[in-house]
Amino acid sequence: MNSTALKPIGIFDSGIGGLTVANQISKILPNEDLIYFGDTAHLPYGDKSTAAIQAYSVKICNFLLSQNVKAILIACNSASAAAFELVKEYVGSKALVFNVIDPVVDYVSEQLPEKIIGLIGTKQTIYSNIFKKKIEEKDNSIQLKSLATPLLAPMIEEGFFNNKISNEVIEEYLGNEILQGIEALILGCTHYPLIANQINNYYKEKVEVIDSSRIVALYVQKSLEYAGLLNKLHKTENKFYVSDFTPSFENATQIFFKDKVNLEHYPLWD
Repeated sequence: MNSTALKPIGIFDSGIGGLTVANQISKILPNEDLIYFGDTAHLPYGDKSTAAIQAYSVKICNFLLSQNVKAILIACNSASAAAFELVKEYVGSKALVFNVIDPVVDYVSEQLPEKIIGLIGTKQTIYSNIFKKKIEEKDNSIQLKSLATPLLAPMIEEGFFNNKISNEVIEEYLGNEILQGIEALILGCTHYPLIANQINNYYKEKVEVIDSSRIVALYVQKSLEYAGLLNKLHKTENKFYVSDFTPSFENATQIFFKDKVNLEHYPLWD
């Protein structure tokens, strides 16, 4: 086995959202060691400028490269939209680089041609039009209806999900006329799988709710296998870092990773 295959996978997001993807990767690739960085000092990324997100992303990638990772997953739609090409160029041949948008675009193009598809996400993701551009490049028979839902990520980050408050906010957004008539809905933020059940309940299972976390994890698995970088030995440990301690992040790691998590504070911007 290639010795590079033994190196960990680096994953980053502005907060807890990327944990949904990290959890799926841990299930699908149980031998892989993960290094997760939550930039909690700057969450949410969705209302930040492109330049700011790019600066954060490069700084975090520097840290992940110092941890000797074999791959970096930008587990944030806002950062994937704003910084993927820059990060890919910056990292070069030092590690594989993945985003959370391309795997979903591939999925809808292959599985949902000629459908009316809704997309909800942060302002950065929606206003970048990146989903629309990429889907049209693959399949112009798909009609995409996009709506920015800026309250959802900070609401989830604060622990407001699966309760009355979150239900009211979700229903207000999904009832928007822009999303009427859709046959499927892309959850265009890695925080949103945490409210997927509430969204399914709203649609009464009549609209396919596309959870990117599993789609992305399968894409990473396929890509690592193709590159000969799957770790076939036993897992050692996952490591979790944050740029600022928040109770919600610590609680979320306990939800997804049942064992006690050693959460380390790494203030990149001090």
